[in-house]
Amino acid sequence: MEKVKIAVIPVAGYGTRFLPYTKAVPKPMLPIINRPAIEIIAEEAAKSGIEEIVFVVGHKKEIIEDHFNACPQLEEVLEKGNKIEFLKAIKYPETIAKVHFVVQKAQRGTADAIMAAEEYIKGKPFAVLFGDDVMYNEEKPVLKQLIDLYEKHGKTVVGVKKVPHEDVPKYASVEYDSNEGREYHITTITEKPPIELVKSDISPLGRYVCAPTMVDIMRNLKPGANNEYQFTDALDIEARSNGGYAYEFEGIRYDMGDRLGFLKANVEFGLRDPKLAESFKEYLKELVK
Repeated sequence: MEKVKIAVIPVAGYGTRFLPYTKAVPKPMLPIINRPAIEIIAEEAAKSGIEEIVFVVGHKKEIIEDHFNACPQLEEVLEKGNKIEFLKAIKYPETIAKVHFVVQKAQRGTADAIMAAEEYIKGKPFAVLFGDDVMYNEEKPVLKQLIDLYEKHGKTVVGVKKVPHEDVPKYASVEYDSNEGREYHITTITEKPPIELVKSDISPLGRYVCAPTMVDIMRNLKPGANNEYQFTDALDIEARSNGGYAYEFEGIRYDMGDRLGFLKANVEFGLRDPKLAESFKEYLKELVK
């Protein structure tokens, strides 16, 4: 079976929930301490065995491209100033993986965004990581957990978590006919079902490993919700036609599309940072008195 070595990261949205910040800066560049979220997501992919990443970009795409490209002028300044730690930090994104940038010309849904990368993923298994979702698992990256299951079964794998019943309509509902531990055999996936039709409390949360058959399905997909081409609809067809699995991944998910999620990510990553943890912890204790 071919290994999963390529990933698609769609980051073409306008980030309206973070306006006015996102008027000039793309939402994937929101910082977690001093690193943009998109760098942390790309790092997760690389630590999971991904060698090639396709960023699907749109609004203010040059800022994302600049972050993953060399900056000789800044490198020279840092080198002359002997600021080696900063120099390593700015050069690191160039080394994460081989990267490509493709443009989603019009926002016509998540499946349309992924298909902007068709020339790179056609005929191969590929991962999808959505730019709103930052994952934390120090021992085993979330994407790696899904890749291992794909390589076990050779079927598309959806990363899921159990969510409160009333929250399922915000995401999607994954129905299944059997499960073994964290593995679920999918029967159907419904995008943002009305609460009265929710039959399962496990929902997809931003990480996927797709069999090559997914490309043909997305190419022939019909418009769904909001007259857009929905990736969830393609996953549903894939599960019904070729089979698929959901995996209740181990790890913490931060919703970077939500202001509270952004704050949680910064607080919790700050508490894990060896240079910040102790002083930050003391500050928080004083603050909440």
